[in-house]
Amino acid sequence: MENSKVEKKIDKKKVIDFLLNYALYIVLFLMIIFFIVKEPGFLSLKNFTNILSQASTRGILALGVAGLIVLQGTDLSAGRILGLTAIISASLLQSSTYAARMYPDLPILPLALPLILAIVIGGIFGAINGFGVAKLKVHAFIITLGTQLIAFGISCLYIDRPPLGAQPVANLDSRYTNAVNGSLKLGSVEIPNLVFYLAIVALIMWFIWNKTTLGKNMFAIGGNPEAAAVSGVNIVKNIMIIFIISGMLYGLAGFLEAARAGSTSTATGFNYELDAISACVVGGVSFSGGVGTIPGVLLGTVLLQVINYGLNFIGVNAYWQYIIRGLIIIVAVALDVRKYIAKK
Repeated sequence: MENSKVEKKIDKKKVIDFLLNYALYIVLFLMIIFFIVKEPGFLSLKNFTNILSQASTRGILALGVAGLIVLQGTDLSAGRILGLTAIISASLLQSSTYAARMYPDLPILPLALPLILAIVIGGIFGAINGFGVAKLKVHAFIITLGTQLIAFGISCLYIDRPPLGAQPVANLDSRYTNAVNGSLKLGSVEIPNLVFYLAIVALIMWFIWNKTTLGKNMFAIGGNPEAAAVSGVNIVKNIMIIFIISGMLYGLAGFLEAARAGSTSTATGFNYELDAISACVVGGVSFSGGVGTIPGVLLGTVLLQVINYGLNFIGVNAYWQYIIRGLIIIVAVALDVRKYIAKK
């Protein structure tokens, strides 16, 4: 009798632990079911491809932020760096026939040039963040808060200048928008180009995380910086490289986001870093450091985009959407902390 009681207690504990550990996924899944029941039209191939397309640039951003969370850090500047690189990319790739072109005398540029420039600018910001964290020992929260404001200030100065003043950078070159917003038809299904771009970036990042010395060092530093240093890992160098890679991904995401949206303004990228951080935590990247997977980040990104799209689809007030997204972040981090405490 006593053994059966013990077994029941153990089973009950296992069930409670399972429900707590996967509570967020259960809630998100129930929300998706609710969307489908309320609006059966939500469950369509067109909506699914739209969700994947919208999730692509945020997914690339999240893949950059994820490495920094693995290092026990974060990045508040990601969204604003994306916004700045999006504005610059769009300004260099406006239609040559557009009367209000930012650079009226600029010749038609190859797409690769603004793309490389966006990646370089993102990399520079990443290097500044990395130097602040690795060399100056400034907490990632503080240094990235500073560069967030700097990136936003530069965006405002860049876009708000005579003779046109502050107006959205629009009317983009058709080569640019077609390359980003086009799709590849596989049978009866049209897969957006953006999905392929995200897949390529995800494969590269998976390789870096799992098959390179840099990836192994990243997890070692995130798990136990002191032990990593003792074992001969160059902490400063590795942190710098990871921050630079993250910045380059923000630049790439900015280049793609400008064409995806069709225009840019100082609002481009606003709160994107929060979506990226949320996607990482929902996808199992731990703020305690040293834990995370690329498939998890992608799953988190898509899940949150499904929720965002679903809330818009059923007409939920935008203010309520902020509240719901905020609650998701709180629950995700709370569950992550609980797991960390349980391990200790």
